[in-house]
This record gives sequence, structure tokens and C-alpha cells, in this order.
Amino acid sequence: MPPPGEPPQRTLTAGTTLTAGTTLTAGTTLTAGTTLTAGTTLTAGTTLTAGTTLTGRRGRSAPPAAGTQRAQRFWAPLLAVLSLLSVLTRLPSFTTALWNPDEGFLATQARQLAAGGGLYETVVDRKPPLLPWLYQAAFALFGDASLWPLKALAVVATVATAALLASTARRRWGDRAGWTAGVVSVLLSVGLSPEDTQAATFEVFMLPWTAAAVRYADRRLWGRAGLAVAAALLTKQTGGVVLLPVLFLLLRDEDRSRAGAWLRLLAATALPVGVAAAHFGPGCFAYWTFAGSGEYASAEGAELLAAGRAVVGTTLLLLAAAPLVAVLGRAVYHRRLAGIADLWVWLGASAVAVTVGFQFFGHYFLQLLPPLTLLATAALRAAAPRRAAVAVALTGVLTAGFVTWGFTAERAELEHARRVAAELRQRTAPDEPVLVWGMHPEDYWLADRRPATRYLTAGFLTNFSGGRGGVRTGEQYAMPGSWPRFLRDLREHPPAVVVDDSRGAPYRPARIPRLDAYLTAHYRPVATVDGAVFHVRRDGR
Repeated sequence: MPPPGEPPQRTLTAGTTLTAGTTLTAGTTLTAGTTLTAGTTLTAGTTLTAGTTLTGRRGRSAPPAAGTQRAQRFWAPLLAVLSLLSVLTRLPSFTTALWNPDEGFLATQARQLAAGGGLYETVVDRKPPLLPWLYQAAFALFGDASLWPLKALAVVATVATAALLASTARRRWGDRAGWTAGVVSVLLSVGLSPEDTQAATFEVFMLPWTAAAVRYADRRLWGRAGLAVAAALLTKQTGGVVLLPVLFLLLRDEDRSRAGAWLRLLAATALPVGVAAAHFGPGCFAYWTFAGSGEYASAEGAELLAAGRAVVGTTLLLLAAAPLVAVLGRAVYHRRLAGIADLWVWLGASAVAVTVGFQFFGHYFLQLLPPLTLLATAALRAAAPRRAAVAVALTGVLTAGFVTWGFTAERAELEHARRVAAELRQRTAPDEPVLVWGMHPEDYWLADRRPATRYLTAGFLTNFSGGRGGVRTGEQYAMPGSWPRFLRDLREHPPAVVVDDSRGAPYRPARIPRLDAYLTAHYRPVATVDGAVFHVRRDGR
């Protein structure tokens, strides 16, 4: 007999068939072999074990109509709101041609690839291949004169990231949490300098993959999680750190088939990366994506500058998320959060990714947003409803401020690039190669002129980086083997015009002996435009 007040226990064994009109109440257990036909009603407390068969009329599986309708009621309005919010927050992106040099680099790179160039051969970068290929595909479909297709895709990526985080939150904490996570994700997505958040560059397209990896791991879909990890890594190397929270979830999984799960996860992660390595050649792929950036990743001599940049980026992000961080801090202090250790692991892994290389560019901090969004969602769920509503509303107000910043931000370097590009167009024919010695590869794209070398910036050849302020800059710090290749490029494709766009920077030709000797022997200065010195060939060709 069951204890007083508890429902009687009843077990239906194999071979039992329940027909339309049957109602099962709490305490009933259905074992393998039991068949439920259309019309059977299950109330709270009914247990279905493995092997129970649900059938509809004429033996067909009964469609989960109620669940489908509920999902539609959740996702249709949420996706509409997320899409609208994403368009509104990223409107500044469409008001200017370029937001930062990364967009210019990718645009020039994609144009070179479309003209028959080879990635890591005739056009190079320290990044994996997925985003250059995306730019190339967009240019093939819509033309290469504008980045609006990539800016539109960045909106889609923002919606995708928010939706994936909403899905994870909904599974863990319910529909309200799903809405919260989706909206918060979009609001925080612009919570840094506009040149870092409005650009259609690596982090924006990496984040959906990181969110997908954790979503699939949360559902124990280890193969899909591995593929998402690989896609994140092949978008930007630091995206691979999402493997850590995925592994954490796998280690917590008590499924008896854990060995198979490990195999699926690691194989799915390794296979796409292995295919990419085989496509480009393992040595070439490893050099350009990992091994060749030793000097670039060192902060020696620029520790104070790196610390300052880290403080600025952290401060901006904390400002954008201040109401949410306050609620999160309160929830942690009062120990109201449980079952979210994987999210802390994710946040910690992302913080390590931000730190790698000690450059602390603002867009690096975008990688913190997905785990921060879910942690904030958990805290808002534990907070009083009024406190939670106020926190989200205040975050929206701060977001409006960042969007306004995007509309009003000055683009002095873009105007400089446009003036340089206009002069390049005047002085060269469309089929003539040119060399721009500087850190703004957008000059090539804006001028619609072909680079004379595979190295689109002086950074590859001098190790200059804005994140270090000129420390450890010079030929001796160049990527191994870059100078012989650079000089060979110039011999094979002599530039019609060389633009010294260093403007007194530590990599100016006077401090780079081999470049200075090359210019002295073959070129003469003829004009200066906005600080950029134009050189033409001495032989007049």
C-alpha cells in the first residue's frame, strides 16, 4: 500500500495496449512493450520507460502537436523581436563603408582570392580560412564594391547567437529565461567601441558557433558540439576555447556510453580542422594560423600599454552590462545560483582567449558576451521580478547610448584612406600593381588596385601592432621568411606606385633598411597626400 496521500502505484507491462479514451493518473509506470494509441491521456506523475510505443490512427506516430504549437508560440515572436533589435543596434554599421582595418583586410583579401589568388600563398593572414571564404562568396554573389552584404550577414549572426543562447536558457530555466537571454545577448552585442562592435569581422561570425557548441553539449549531442567547436576555431583561433566548457559538460555526463561520446566529440572537432590542414598543407596551415605568430603574441616591453588596453576594454564592457553585473554579483553573494558551473568555465575560458597575445583589442572582448549573457540570465531569474525588469531596462538604455555613439563616431582614418585611394586611382591604371606601406589595407580595396605583394600590411614584415605601440618593431621581428618572399614579390610584380603611409610610425622606411634601400634604388617621391608619401619608379615605367 502506498503511504497516505500518495497515489497508488501501477505498472503496465509488455503487451499492454491502451486505446482511445484511456486516462493514466499519477503513479502509473509504462514499461517496454506497452503501446499507447491516439486518445490516451497521461496526467502528471505518469512514467514512460524505454520501449514504450506511442501510435496515432492507423499505426502512425502521433504528432506532438501541443509541443510544436508551444514552440511556435515561443520562437515566432522571439525571433521577430531579436531580428528587429539586431537591425536597430547594428544600424550604424550601414552608415559607413568600413569600421576598422580588419574589414579592409578581408575585403582586399577576398578580391585577391576571387582573382585567382591562393590563401596563405599569394595573399596571407594570421587567421583561419572561414571568414575570408565568406567574404569571397558574398563578393561573388553581390559584387565587391560594397560591404553591405557582410553587414547584413553580421545582423544574421547576431540573431543566430541570441537565438542559440535563448534556446539554451529555455531548456534550463523555461520560456521567460529564453526571452531574457535572447534580448540581453543583442543588447550587449554593441557594448564596446563602435569600431569593434559594428564591424563585420571575426568575433561577430565566431560567436554563433561558440553558442551552438554549448547548446549541443547541453543536449548531449556531442558530434554536433564538436563540429561547432571546429567551426568556431576555423573562424578565429581563440574560438576553440569553447571546447573547455563542452568537455566540462561531457565530464559531468553520467551516461554509460561516455566513451562513445568522447569519440564523437573529438572526432567531430578534429575532422574539419584536419580537412583544412590537408587542403592547405599541414605545415602551411599550422604556420599561418598558429606557429608563425610568436613575436606578434609577445607583450615584452609593452606590459603597461597592454594593461591599459585591458582596463579600457573591461571598463567599457562592464559599463554596458553594469545593471546585469550588479544583479549577478548580488546573486553570487547570496548564493542563489546553482547548476551553472559550466557557464563559469565558459566565461573563464573566454577570458583566457581575450588575453592571448596581450593585444587587448576591443573586439576581443566580444567573446565574453555569450557566457556573460547566460550567467546574467540565471541571476535575473533568481532576482525579484521588479529588480530583474529594471536591470534589463537600464541595460537597454545603455545600449541606446552605445548605438548613438556609433552614429556619431568620427572616422578620421577612413577619410584619410579615401584620399589616399583617390590619389592612387589617379596615378595608376586598373591593371597596375601598387604597394601601400602601412597598416590600412583598405587603401587597396577603396582604390580598386591590386597589391604588389602577398603582405597587405607592414605588420607582417616589422611586427608592428597598434596593441603594442611600436615596441619590438623592425625587420628582425618579422614573421620568419617573410622578407625574402616580400622582395621576390616586388621583383615579380614591380609596383607602379609605392605609398609610404607610415606617417612617422616606428615602421617608417628610414627605420627599415631593406625597404629604404629598395625605395632609394628604384623610386622617387612625387607627392604627399594627407601625410602619405607617393613614390613612382625612377625609370618611368
